[in-house]
Amino acid sequence: MSAKHTDLGNLDAGDLAALYQSGDASPLEATRASLGRIDQFNDTVNAFVYVDYDGAESQAKASARRWGRGEPLSPIDGVPVSLKDLTSCAGMPCREGSATTSDELCDFDAPPVTRLREAGAVILGKTNTPEFGWKAVTDNRLFGATANPWDSGLTSGGSSGGAAAAAALNMGVLHQGGDSGGSIRIPAAFCGVFGFMPTFGWTPQWPPAKMTTLSSIGPIVRHPRDAARMLNVIGRYDYHDPYALHGQPNDWGVDLDCDLTGLRIAYSPDLGYADVNGEIATRVKEAAENLEALGAEIVEVDPGFESPVEIFRRLWFTASLEVYSQCDNKQKELLDPGLVDNARKAEHWAAIDLFRAYAERAELTAKLEHFNQDYHLLMTPSVPIEPFEINQEVPPGSSLTDWEEWAQFSYPFNLSNQPAASIPCGFTRSGLPVGFQLAGGRFDDIRVLRAANAYLDAYPARFPTMPNPAEFA
Repeated sequence: MSAKHTDLGNLDAGDLAALYQSGDASPLEATRASLGRIDQFNDTVNAFVYVDYDGAESQAKASARRWGRGEPLSPIDGVPVSLKDLTSCAGMPCREGSATTSDELCDFDAPPVTRLREAGAVILGKTNTPEFGWKAVTDNRLFGATANPWDSGLTSGGSSGGAAAAAALNMGVLHQGGDSGGSIRIPAAFCGVFGFMPTFGWTPQWPPAKMTTLSSIGPIVRHPRDAARMLNVIGRYDYHDPYALHGQPNDWGVDLDCDLTGLRIAYSPDLGYADVNGEIATRVKEAAENLEALGAEIVEVDPGFESPVEIFRRLWFTASLEVYSQCDNKQKELLDPGLVDNARKAEHWAAIDLFRAYAERAELTAKLEHFNQDYHLLMTPSVPIEPFEINQEVPPGSSLTDWEEWAQFSYPFNLSNQPAASIPCGFTRSGLPVGFQLAGGRFDDIRVLRAANAYLDAYPARFPTMPNPAEFA
């Protein structure tokens, strides 16, 4: 590959590394291309809330010297990356989408940042999130809302909405998200990109998420191959995280070139309880047929559990109460009213309510793990609705009252700590992306990545060109 007639801003990490190795392009050129795309698109979508222009160029120059000596630190040395603004990075502020925080620069790196620096990745800056990542859309009082790259009047989803919008527009190549209730998979589906939540504990994080035992760090990218490249760096044990586990694959992409022969996939159109938009249901059913054509065995079956929304709320709202309780009176006035409302609901619960939620969570996990003894993967829609108006928690005019009611496919797998991915699979008539979800048993991450990779190799995703999404309708 030659860089002479190539737009470096549209390449993946593998292509960039090949160009670096051949000398046909440099990390500095690729970084400037990513920064140029941020300059081009960020005013429209508001994906980045902090961009470190000087730091990125400095890192890129150091990477170029390493490649020039034939001594890159890793296959992603010199590849531009972004961090979600819940992740601490030395030399950058960590506002967490909250006016209760300050612009003070962090003096330490969270585990994924440490690993990315060690690998020589170029850290561009921070992407937007709702306040403390509390909801499945991305807006906050501090930085405003992140728009959907297919239609800037619509939400990008959340809570990693900035990362997903950046991935769709390739404002950088590898984007770090976090997922406590769908926060990687929901925005990936709304923005038409690939998002992967690993098995809990395999991608260490510190400081802990607000609801620690629900959260996983993971990649939001354009293709599973880039997800594997990123996971080969951040998916390593780190003692700072007390929940971190050993046993990660030596190579997260080891099975990416395998076909789907022998995979038995359970396809559940609605998990037995969700109300799914008709167009989304059609696209996901087509995706199931495509997976079958690729060699997988598809069995339409529900996993056999009722909606765990109340289990999730007991845990999630209690986490909101912890945030609320740590604020002084002035800070409480600055908090997102929705977060405050959740916290105030949790004030009335007893300790036994939380204890029972954990017991019911264990029962759900057991049911899903039992189900996975008969099926290698479980396929569902990623979200049951199209992206809706920006700065709204639920679709206006609907009977829904909060985001948990339309994110029914996401948080079951946070509760069970299982890996799950959102894979783009087409568009609605209005030109908005649709995604399907693949979930595996705990530690079956390689299998999820394998199936997602086979699908996107056969049915490549398409990406937006702002500001006209209609061309893909």
